[in-house]
Amino acid sequence: MITILRLIAKALGAFIALTLVLVVAFKWIPVPVTATMLMDDKGITKDWESLDNIDRNLVSAVIAAEDSRFCEHYGFDAEAIEQAMRENMEGGRIRGGSTISQQTAKNVFLWQGGGFFRKGLEAWFTFWIETIWGKRRIMEVYLNVAETGIGTYGAEAGSQRYFGHSAARLSPDEASRMAAALPSPKKRSVKSPGGWLARHGNRIERRIGIVRRDGLDACVYN
Repeated sequence: MITILRLIAKALGAFIALTLVLVVAFKWIPVPVTATMLMDDKGITKDWESLDNIDRNLVSAVIAAEDSRFCEHYGFDAEAIEQAMRENMEGGRIRGGSTISQQTAKNVFLWQGGGFFRKGLEAWFTFWIETIWGKRRIMEVYLNVAETGIGTYGAEAGSQRYFGHSAARLSPDEASRMAAALPSPKKRSVKSPGGWLARHGNRIERRIGIVRRDGLDACVYN
């Protein structure tokens, strides 16, 4: 029994040590590849860019679309989770309550899909990136590893694919269309959205001004 406990303790210690090494390393160096990228049978097109080279319109758009309290919470938004649970219980379109921080933790360190075990690991990594990286680095990594199209990852590769120019000069309309497609880029059209997706993109574009006015992206730039 003692031997088993020692083995468990060693395994936990090794896991914690590896976690901290990876989190600290990725605070400074670009994330080279993720599990999602490696499992993508469409290949990988990506181009890491500093946040200085990604238009603020996209930062404001993803905050408007995905996580309006990004600068207020510490990785977890209890209000958004409760709202998502209520809406899912009422039926209709299923939505999640994950923050940008949680999505970043999942995209960088874990795999896609659900399950309590993976969600537990996601919470663990979310805590550490919030503690060690800070908001600006979280946003920078998110916009570089998020899937932005079929076999396409990151803001720069997505902008080049859809608009033929750098992510450094995305218009509010372009940024909003990218943000609207982010949750499901394989299914949602960026170039020619229609119906609900077009209306959703328009709502995000209108909210960009609110994000700026209310300083909802201030933690990324201050």
